[in-house]
Formats: sequence, C-alpha cells, structure tokens
Amino acid sequence: MHKRQQNIIKRIQTMGYVSIEDLAGQFNVTPQTIRRDINALEQQGLVKRYHGGAGLSTSVENIGYATRQILCLKEKKTIAKMVAARIPPRASVFINIGTTTEEVARELCKKEGLRVITNNLNVAVILSRNPDIEIFMAGGVVRNKDCGITGHATLDFIRQFRTDFCIIGISGIGKNGELLDFDYREVRVAQAIIENSARVMLVADHTKFGRNAMVHLGALTDINELFTDKKPGEHMVQLLKEAEVQLHLP
Repeated sequence: MHKRQQNIIKRIQTMGYVSIEDLAGQFNVTPQTIRRDINALEQQGLVKRYHGGAGLSTSVENIGYATRQILCLKEKKTIAKMVAARIPPRASVFINIGTTTEEVARELCKKEGLRVITNNLNVAVILSRNPDIEIFMAGGVVRNKDCGITGHATLDFIRQFRTDFCIIGISGIGKNGELLDFDYREVRVAQAIIENSARVMLVADHTKFGRNAMVHLGALTDINELFTDKKPGEHMVQLLKEAEVQLHLP
C-alpha cells in the first residue's frame, strides 16, 4: 500500500465518506487513479466503494447522518417518487428511520388524507407541512445524531397500530438476502413495524446490496415490495423471485 492510499484511508476514517472528485483534487491526480486506489483498498476490505466515492467498511458503525443525507441523493429521490406512486390517498402508513424514508416523506407530503405513524422526527416535521396528513409520533429515546426514536416505549406505541403499508429503510442487504442494520434498538422497532403492516415496502439504493452490518433485521421473505434505483445482480434477482418480492426499478 503506497502513501496516497494510506492517506485516503485516513481521510475516509475522518469524514466517513469522501467523493472521488474531492480525493482527486486533494491528491492532484485523476479520478481514474483514485478509482483504482479505492478498488484496491476495497479488495483488502479496508474501505467500501459507493457511487461517486468511498466510505467506511465496517459492520459495527454506520456512515454519519449528514453524509448519508447527500449520499446517492438523486437515487433516493427517484426511489421516493416510485414509492409515493404506490401509496393511495387516505392510506395508513408506518415510516421508520432513514434518509431514504425521509425522501419518501417529502413525496408523500403531496398526498391527501394520509395517516402516518413514525419513529422519525424528521419525517414528522416534513409531513407536518401538509395539514391534511395526520401524524402519530412515537415516544421513546431520541437519537441526537439523526432524530430517530427507539426503545421500549417506541415498541409499545407501534404495536397499538395496524397499517395498510409500511415503508422501511435498511443499512444493508446481504448476499443471501439478509436484511441488516447497525442498531439493535432500531431493528426491534423496524421488526414491530413489519409485523403490524399489511404490506411491507423496502426502500434501498444500489449501495445497500452486499453491504455488511452486524444486526439481523429479517429476510427478503418478510417484505412484499423492493424499491431501488438499479437492477441488482442476477443472484439477488433470483432470491427476490423465490421470496415473491415485487421489484420496482426506474
């Protein structure tokens, strides 16, 4: 490993996520050179390549919230439009924690008569701009880093409802179709949301496929529909078919 690659790792560890353009400018090399460096580092399991950049390769800690807000933002907006097209007016909907679900909330804000139950303060604020949407906010412990709410009180609240749909974000989808995340308390709430929904919609951009995280949330058989921005590999497509999951692509 040469010195530039060592410095790339240090910068990613500091920032959580760095774009290829930023790295190319910092080290005064071409984007193609940075891509080769990132590919080499990823093969060693030291970083994880994402669309347009690279981030931490860890199953223990997620990328920071501010970074996730801008990571694959265009793709998340595309996913959000597809999801919103599937939600009819006056439906009841669970929405959980995540930057992709927050983009979905922005699209759902255009709907009439929705009843939304959420443990995401950001989602509640977004949807509050539409006075025709009724919002039920879960209680519990607020995470300062992303305004997500978890804990026993959250679980008790979620279990009082039964909705038409739920919209779930995820940190990673394993190679064998496992649904993975980083926070055990968040996963418990997501599992309760899935259990109390008639139809489960998973939103995940292409960087989530093959990404590792330490907490098992569930399996593809737990969801009904998957919304993503790029067609997954053939192995994943086959797993989706076997699990009878409806795949939505732009």
